[in-house]
Amino acid sequence: MRVVIVTESFPPDVNGVAHCALQTARHLVDRGHAPLVVAPAPAPGNRPDAFAPCPVVHVPSLPLPGYPQVRVALPSRRLAAALVEHRPDVVHLASPFVLGVRGMAAAARLGIPTVAVYQTDLAGYARTYMGAGEAAAWRRIRSVHSAADLTLAPSSAALNDLETHGVPRVRLWPRGVDTDRFRPGHRDETLRRELAPNGEVIVGYVGRLAPEKQVELLAGACGLEGVRVVVVGDGPSHAHLSEALPGAVFLGRRTGEELARIFASLDVFVHTGPFETFCQTVQEAMASGVPVVAPAAGGPLDLVAHGHTGLLVPPRDADAFRDAVRSLAVDPALRAGYGAAGRATVEGRTWAAIGDRLITHYEDMLAARKTAVAA
Repeated sequence: MRVVIVTESFPPDVNGVAHCALQTARHLVDRGHAPLVVAPAPAPGNRPDAFAPCPVVHVPSLPLPGYPQVRVALPSRRLAAALVEHRPDVVHLASPFVLGVRGMAAAARLGIPTVAVYQTDLAGYARTYMGAGEAAAWRRIRSVHSAADLTLAPSSAALNDLETHGVPRVRLWPRGVDTDRFRPGHRDETLRRELAPNGEVIVGYVGRLAPEKQVELLAGACGLEGVRVVVVGDGPSHAHLSEALPGAVFLGRRTGEELARIFASLDVFVHTGPFETFCQTVQEAMASGVPVVAPAAGGPLDLVAHGHTGLLVPPRDADAFRDAVRSLAVDPALRAGYGAAGRATVEGRTWAAIGDRLITHYEDMLAARKTAVAA
């Protein structure tokens, strides 16, 4: 099968969309298919070719004002030319917003089937950044995804949101996790002594530092005796969070084996953002054998079994986050039990298994389209 993956982000970018697009391309290559990636050009000086398992076409891009880590694709003829040259059976649109919308239009002109992957809660972002605009965001989401032959939602909460707002032809496609890279065996006592020299319980957050992530909800945990909060990631909220989280250790962006070592060296992982359509870092923490505290909203509802692999708390409730962290911090046996259960839960969620489900979705969509044309 020939596939063009049109993605709003691709490595060396570090975010959920980029990671999922990379894993999709890798799996298609591993299964003998022929993918091509179309993505915004990275910032000057980066070496994107080192990450790509298949050919990549870069379209011109500019950094998003106020958030230079995000690059937005400019209009370009390269996208349509790539579709014509590659002759795909399917166009895979990863979190279509700017480049993906153009990919959708180009595929429609060429009569190529499209699969759109819903991954970003634009409505939640509208509430966070503008205080309004949620209805307009859903109109755009509905317009884009209704044009696709198939929309894939990463969680049951996301699937329900899409169907509630009138998006047709939605199926569930979750995300995989690298259970070889993220595993309890990477726990590093030397690193733990560096982060918590007085033997504190290490409570970590990993992700973008941006307003919608609401990392400031960890302020209460920073005030707990015997707890050290560690923050991994970067973004526009870094300066604000440095003041809002007294005593926290900020490690900046970490990737690869170094990130896996940090995950496994935590005692508790906390994700604070209420707008996650999936939440990959929760799975990575679980694969690392670390108990999770997360909001009872969005993707974490599918991932965290409350009272078994971690704790779900009311979204945006700073006291609830603090109390959940406290309950785990004082009970090593509870942490160990949750961590072991989390690891067991995700062991079957490899990217290979999830990638095979994606290929099945492609095949089912193509078969349905063929039947519709024949009728």
